[in-house]
Amino acid sequence: MSHTPVDRAAPQTPHQDLHSELGALRGEHPGRARNPVIKVADLAWLEFEKPDLDRAEVFARDFGFAIAARTERELWLRGTFAGSPCMVIRRGRASRFVGPAFRAAERADLGGLARATGSAVRDADVPGGGQAVTLLDPSGFPVRVVHCAEQLPALPEQQPLILNTGAGGRRTNATQRPPREPSRIQRLGHVVLETRVFTRALDWYLDTLGMIVSDFLFLDGQRRRGPTMAFIRCDQGSVPVDHHTLALHLGPGTGYVHSAYQVTDLDAIAVGGEYLAERGYRRSWGIGRHIQGSQLFDYWRDPDRFMLEHFADGDLFSCDLEPGWAPMSASGLAQWGPPVTRDFLGADPSPAKLREVLSALRGDNELDPARLLGLMKAMSS
Repeated sequence: MSHTPVDRAAPQTPHQDLHSELGALRGEHPGRARNPVIKVADLAWLEFEKPDLDRAEVFARDFGFAIAARTERELWLRGTFAGSPCMVIRRGRASRFVGPAFRAAERADLGGLARATGSAVRDADVPGGGQAVTLLDPSGFPVRVVHCAEQLPALPEQQPLILNTGAGGRRTNATQRPPREPSRIQRLGHVVLETRVFTRALDWYLDTLGMIVSDFLFLDGQRRRGPTMAFIRCDQGSVPVDHHTLALHLGPGTGYVHSAYQVTDLDAIAVGGEYLAERGYRRSWGIGRHIQGSQLFDYWRDPDRFMLEHFADGDLFSCDLEPGWAPMSASGLAQWGPPVTRDFLGADPSPAKLREVLSALRGDNELDPARLLGLMKAMSS
């Protein structure tokens, strides 16, 4: 992918006043491809394998998912919004993340993608039927691009509370006592992945799927070496979309970090969190508000130690905003909330983590001692 230099003599673009103090310097990554193969419309679902589907279903219901379909070997989870399911969990020997599925804007995009990548369009195993092209990204994740034949119908919503703010008294002679119940998931928002080949993976998603970067993060003193994290959104032109649908960051591992699911509002996050805590689930970090993306967040671990996020009130960007640039730091992850936890950062040392680091340092990838030390410093700053 050829990168278009950014002219710093040009007028300041609106994004530099709205969502980032820093824009790109001359010659830095532009955050989008000139001529992508296709432009995916959204993240469709995530695919996992787990040995115990019954236990997975119990957590799914407690977390706020609805069940779209259940068989002996598959569990399809959904939100209240009409559209595709959020997640499929298939029975497997061990718990693992398989990969993401993105939604094609048009059925014809599958044919164009298949021709450009030497792949095939095949029937997709999804409730209601559909078709898919399966690719392999540079990190080794199977990535499906799907077009569903049928949409799931909408389900009843968890209604937002009416708030009295300042002088605006919209609610009178009425109290608010939201019931202690699961946060009702509306939809899948984003997935975060760790990779040893950050730049190659980033360019693949921009070139192949037409995604665009909202924000880059770089290591202190290493900006000239390029970013180490990117928050990436879909490109639907003038239609505003989530600040990020996919986030990638450089690290010693290759795998799933967390996935995020939208709920109605802050009360839905908080009450749902109380519901999860009462049932013995472990909060990883929250409640707070992020900086990149602005989401209200609350992170939890499922029984297989996968991290899932409830979020609300995230930023929406059209294609007009160009990437922001900011230094990577643990303190820069939230505007307010409790201090970020070691569990969220994955900073607890273990023999497996040490083996992962040693393997990465010996391999042909983007992680070297300077990058590793920079990442360690960022996650303690």
